[in-house]
Amino acid sequence: MKAKTRVILVLLAAFVYVAAQEGKAEQNVVEELLVETLVKPETCSITSEMGDTLQIHYTGKLLADGKVIDSSLSRDPLVVELGKRTVIPGLEQSLVGVCEGQKFKTTIPPHLAYGKRGYPPTIPADAALEFEVEVMSLIQATPWQKMVNDVFPLVCLGLVPTLLGMVGLYLYNKANTQRPGKKKAKDKKSKKK
Repeated sequence: MKAKTRVILVLLAAFVYVAAQEGKAEQNVVEELLVETLVKPETCSITSEMGDTLQIHYTGKLLADGKVIDSSLSRDPLVVELGKRTVIPGLEQSLVGVCEGQKFKTTIPPHLAYGKRGYPPTIPADAALEFEVEVMSLIQATPWQKMVNDVFPLVCLGLVPTLLGMVGLYLYNKANTQRPGKKKAKDKKSKKK
């Protein structure tokens, strides 16, 4: 009976160990965007919104091993117009609501970075990323730019069906109108009979 108890205790310990290891693996998976402010300017009266243009310096790393995948520190700052999808979604989302001169660190889950495909050979599939970002400048969108960015796409969505309808109507009318030459020929044939 003591042998059975020992076997059960060993199996139970192995089960607890495996469950604990799986729990640790699950804790390393990043599910949502995390933003940590490192430096915030004393005065921050203007924060970034969609449509604004930012110049940023950044260093991107793989969260798993800390390997640097890209950095702008050795070149000019990256220009990002929010809403234009010029950077990965997680980085763009973390740039909304920041001030000029602000430094922050953002942890980006795979689905807001490069996803299941990754970006071989630098970024493996399902890789969480970490970026340290400094906002060098913030240029607010003018009312005209905001109108173009907000209203123009809606106008286009309304115009496309209208234009397609007009083309369809033109083609329908063109197909249903008889040519004068054919009508006269039919009339002459019916008169001869």
